[in-house]
Amino acid sequence: MSSFKDVEKLFFVMDNTATAIKDKLELPYLDALVETGENLFFQEIPKEYPKELTTVLMDEYKKINLSEFDKDMTRKAFQLAVLKGMKEAVQPHHAMTPDAVALFTGYLVQKFMKKSEKLTLLDPVAGSGNLLTAVMNHLKDKECDAFGVEVDETLLRLAWVNANLQKHKVELFHQDVIKPLYADPVDVVVADLPVGFYPDDEGAKVFKVYEKEGHTYAHHLIIEQAVHHLKEAGIGIFIVPNNLFESEQSGLLHAWIKETVTILGLLQLPETLFKSSVHAKSILILQKNGEGAIKPKQAMLAQLPSFSNKNGLGNVMDQMNEWFKTEWEREK
Repeated sequence: MSSFKDVEKLFFVMDNTATAIKDKLELPYLDALVETGENLFFQEIPKEYPKELTTVLMDEYKKINLSEFDKDMTRKAFQLAVLKGMKEAVQPHHAMTPDAVALFTGYLVQKFMKKSEKLTLLDPVAGSGNLLTAVMNHLKDKECDAFGVEVDETLLRLAWVNANLQKHKVELFHQDVIKPLYADPVDVVVADLPVGFYPDDEGAKVFKVYEKEGHTYAHHLIIEQAVHHLKEAGIGIFIVPNNLFESEQSGLLHAWIKETVTILGLLQLPETLFKSSVHAKSILILQKNGEGAIKPKQAMLAQLPSFSNKNGLGNVMDQMNEWFKTEWEREK
């Protein structure tokens, strides 16, 4: 069976059972997906479920054996179900990193941490855990301790189920990322930044990127907070809006960057991945200053072609691999 067929098979079981739970228990789809994910993980159905629902679920669960699916197949099937639920929920802060971007982020972490056998990883805006687990799946040869922070309780529960089904060790924190974090400093931060203003001006005051006139950009605050939670010379990989350095608050961000980090790269993602050019994003790669930090002669700059353009993407990847050889590994 092809991997697509496997993903499809697992997705149908997740979707059918989540829909059955949603209809019978009158729950939102995403909450029902958490329930069915827990049932699959613990391999048991709660005794308090109505008998007819239990019968439907048992018939569906019999169709699959989770141990036959690799981690990334499980992630993709779960991701499809979460995407379906997010379309129903229509909450603006519920959005998912495009799969190609999540996989590309995993490639970058692998390249930057090539010499490390063990690493710690943090996603400060973990959502349903898709980006974090996609990166972890890319780091097959490394021991990885991962942490996720998420303020939305439904998304946090989805991230918990997502990590469990993939058998990943992830410690999750239910909190506002701008408040002091419980996680220890890590080697790498990955984050697909939500774009907008942070309403708590008092909470934003302790940050260097704080805007005195009106609200501060939340994505600026998250970058500063994330870097604060990096070890010296740690790497931050952020999915940011294309206009990050052109906004009315970019002067504050520039000044903070100059004294705290080095920009290692800025990669513009294909516009075809986004609903419109207004929503298009780039990958910003930073290294925290400190012992062991590297100052490359030049940053890695690229405009990525469509991920379906294999020749164009191959050329860009060749250039990036050359950058790693000449600018990154040369210094190691």
